[in-house]
Amino acid sequence: MSVQSESVPHSSDTLALRADLALALRAAAYHGLEEGVCNHFSVALADGSDRFLINPHGLHWSEVEADDIVMVDGRGARLAGRHNVEATAMFIHAAIHRIARKTCVLHTHMPYATALTLTARRGLDTRLSQNAMRFHGRVAIDARYDGLALDTAEGERIARAMHGADVVFLGNHGVVVCGERVDYAYDDLYFLERACQAEVLALSTGAPLEPVPETMARHVAMQIQGERLQSTLFFESLRRRLGGASRDTVR
Repeated sequence: MSVQSESVPHSSDTLALRADLALALRAAAYHGLEEGVCNHFSVALADGSDRFLINPHGLHWSEVEADDIVMVDGRGARLAGRHNVEATAMFIHAAIHRIARKTCVLHTHMPYATALTLTARRGLDTRLSQNAMRFHGRVAIDARYDGLALDTAEGERIARAMHGADVVFLGNHGVVVCGERVDYAYDDLYFLERACQAEVLALSTGAPLEPVPETMARHVAMQIQGERLQSTLFFESLRRRLGGASRDTVR
């Protein structure tokens, strides 16, 4: 990664985003959704530029604080922050921000969701549990696996395979969860893994599964998407439990 001056100022909004992204990373570690020091969370700045914030290379998510978060541009140049950024993060996240126009992008290899990417279906059946139904109509499947994302072409291919979906299951790989806000995206990430866990456990019984009708799955998805206060309350409860700067403190 190329490195530029770290003199780029942080607005109060950017500082708040750094605090939120760091909290999401610590929460993911707390919930067992991390994998070593791999995978990445990012959030685009709201100023219309190609700049976004992302977690640093080499830190475990449990230790990331707001001032560890790195600001980069769409070409991977570090604009602010004392850490480097992993190349694969740039190839996937920059493409999704730029092509899919997603604000917050969370990529993990969390165990139950990844387990479903290994099946013939490649992803979650959104007609099963109530947690799964919140994602009905919001999921894409990218069944193709081309190895590590070590070039721009692979990141762009993944971004286009999303077809505008909030969630994409990457065959034999993991998942990407996107949202318009960090708290919304993290809430979806958490409940996606819970939904995948329930499906994996149900499959392990060997008994036939009983999905609800399409109309009911669609109805439940609309109910949950229509009221996201729970997402914010959950995220703020994590802030109280896991510490770190609050949005009010950094503004």
